[in-house]
This record gives sequence, C-alpha cells and structure tokens, in this order.
Amino acid sequence: ALSTGQKFRHKTASQLINKHKISWSLQVWWVIASALIFPPVLFATGLVATINMATLTSTGTWLSNEQKKALRDTAEAIVADGKGILAADESSGTMGKRLSQIGLENTEDNRRRFRQLLFTSDKEISTYLGGCILFHDTLYEKADDGTPFVALLNKLGIIPGIKVDKGVVPLAGTNGESTTQGLDDLGKRCAQYYADGCRFAKWRCVLKIGEHEPSPLSILENANVLARYASTCQQNGLVPIVEPEVLMDGTHDLERCQTVTEKVLASTYKALSDHNVYLEGTLLKPNMCLPGQGCEKKYTPEQVGEATITTFRRTLPAAVPGVTFLSGGQSEEEASAHLNAINAFANLAAAKRPWKLSFSYGRALQYSTIMAWKGKDENVKEAQGVLMRRAKANWAASQAKYASSETGAAGDSLFVANHQY
Repeated sequence: ALSTGQKFRHKTASQLINKHKISWSLQVWWVIASALIFPPVLFATGLVATINMATLTSTGTWLSNEQKKALRDTAEAIVADGKGILAADESSGTMGKRLSQIGLENTEDNRRRFRQLLFTSDKEISTYLGGCILFHDTLYEKADDGTPFVALLNKLGIIPGIKVDKGVVPLAGTNGESTTQGLDDLGKRCAQYYADGCRFAKWRCVLKIGEHEPSPLSILENANVLARYASTCQQNGLVPIVEPEVLMDGTHDLERCQTVTEKVLASTYKALSDHNVYLEGTLLKPNMCLPGQGCEKKYTPEQVGEATITTFRRTLPAAVPGVTFLSGGQSEEEASAHLNAINAFANLAAAKRPWKLSFSYGRALQYSTIMAWKGKDENVKEAQGVLMRRAKANWAASQAKYASSETGAAGDSLFVANHQY
C-alpha cells in the first residue's frame, strides 16, 4: 500500500508523462530519477533495508582464512582431550596473600620461585594442561638457570597466555557494581604479547547478585567491554578468553544464579556478535551455576551440573570450541566434583553438548601445592607431585571420570569475598 505522499508523486509523474507524451525510454529514466529523489519509496518497498543487510560484516569475515585457522587451532588445542588451563596470573598483591599463608614475604624472588616450581614440573603435566595464563611480570621472568618462563612452558607443550585487563573499577550510577579497565592501549599491548610468545589472553569482568543486581547497565557495559577486548585480541593474533564472572558472594539460591548467568551470557554473546567476533577462535571462562556462599539450602553436584548445562544450552553458541570454568572460591575438591558432575550431565545427551567443558583454575590448582611447598627448596618435588595430582584430577573431571580420593588441604574453603586478582 502506498502512502498519501507516494500516491501524489505517482499521480504527478503520470500526469506529466500523459501531458507531454514522453517517450517510453524517458519514462524509464523518470522512474530511476524518482527513486533517487524520493528514497522513502525504496524504504516502503523494503529494498534499502535489504541492501543494508547485505553489506553488513559477517562474523569473522574481517580476518583472513590463515588468521582464523591460527585462532581456531589454538583454542581447540588448549581444551583438547580433557586439558585445561593453569591460571597463574595473580597480581603481585594477590600473590602476596598466597605467600602469607605459608609465612613467606611477598618479594619478587619469592613470587618467581613459586612460579618456577609450577613451570618446571614433569612433562606429564602437559597431558592435563593445555594452557597457562601469566601475569605481565611473570611473562618476562626467568628460572634460576636463565631460561625464560615462556620457554619452559613451550618445552612442556603448554601454550602461554596473558592477563590483559587492568583491574575492576566502580561503575558509576550503580549500587556498587563494576566494570573492567584496560581498553585504551590494548591493541598495542596485545601485539607486543604476541611477539613475546603468548597465543591467548584473558579479561575478567565481574557481576554481583543482589536484590536488584546485576543491573541492566552492568550487564550491558560488561558485555560490550568483553566484546571490544575479544575483537582487539583477534586483530592481534590472540585467542580471547571471555570471562563474565557472576560472583558467589551473597545468600542467593541456585535458581537465582542460573537466571542471572543466563541473562549475562545471552547479553555477552549478543555483544560478541555485534562486534563480529570469530567465535570459533574464542573460549569462555564462566562461573558454574552455584548458590551464594551464604545460602542455607544445600545442593548436590548433580543439581549444579543440570543448572549449568541448561544455562549453556539456552545461551552458548555451538561455534565456541570450549568452556574453561573458573573455580570462584570453591575448595579444590568442590571444583573437581562440580566439574565432573557438569560433564556427566552433559554426557546424558551428548548431541546437545558441542563444547569441551574443562577448567581454568588458579586457587583450585595451586592451594595444596603452595601449602606443600612452604617456601622450602627441599619441598619442591613434593609440591610438584601435588600439582600433578590436582591437574590430573581436573583432567579426569573434564571427562566425567573423576572419583574423589583427596583429603587435607583439598577440602579447605578458598572463598574470598569480592575477590580481586
């Protein structure tokens, strides 16, 4: 149906043609000119909308086939065969808290010695770990014999990665919510990190659950920050690990966490699509769906597994190669048991689980290790054995093959309210 204005233009054109006996060829030119002069006609017929849609950039098409293959290969290698990630990207301040647990001073050398312990483990550990996230300072540190840590990881067959965000900051206009800073010079830093041997990156955004939180503003802001980060990483050859963490802080139940996580992931992947991020060259590092730390109702690992997989089936695109869960303050044992239950539930309908479901643990891999080390050189081998057992346990859990046998430190709570890296 034509509008009144369109009918008027059509009538006017017809009168001119009949009055002046314009030739057929000139009539054609008149129609073309009218289309240019009166673009609303095109909009009314939907032609302009069709043209605009046809010129949109499709996901990942701004990357060459070689770039996409490199990103895809790296992402798939990190989570291949049940492998996960060692998150050794604690800041100097956070690492100081770890060292204080064993009465060790927070010095550069003590931090380096502990990371050296991790990176000089037996080569068997590469069966269980596909990647390791480093902090900026750690990337450039060396072992006692002068070997760069990046070279140690490459020798083990573990892909080096890097934390690239610059920390959480308050989000103005909200009730204590936050966003993450570090976008301004990210492209330059990513290019340098790639040149220095890193092949993937991590960026953490944090959302909290409250009576009215997370707010729509917080969800939208953090989704867009993660999308800009992911796009910048891929431009510079790094696989982005997308980490929208819904904190365990609070008294909320499992169902509330599931609802919030669904909304957060849906918004995040909408933003990634808007920014044309190549999903096959990314990984997701989410929270598991868990009740708040202060929730009185107790849930089984099986309930956690069902809630988490249901959330993913509703929000997570099949193109994403893998999920590397954060531990979020769970004990080492809880993190392994829940990961196992998530994979077990997913396996009940294997056709509906296109992603690898693995781990990216910091505290849940290192706590027992550092407690066994105690800062003493004579304990290094024992501590490396503990690390090996925890890595193997989570590798088994990534395949729903974990059976708990750990005691002692593995059961200690690792929860820290409003945790900062």
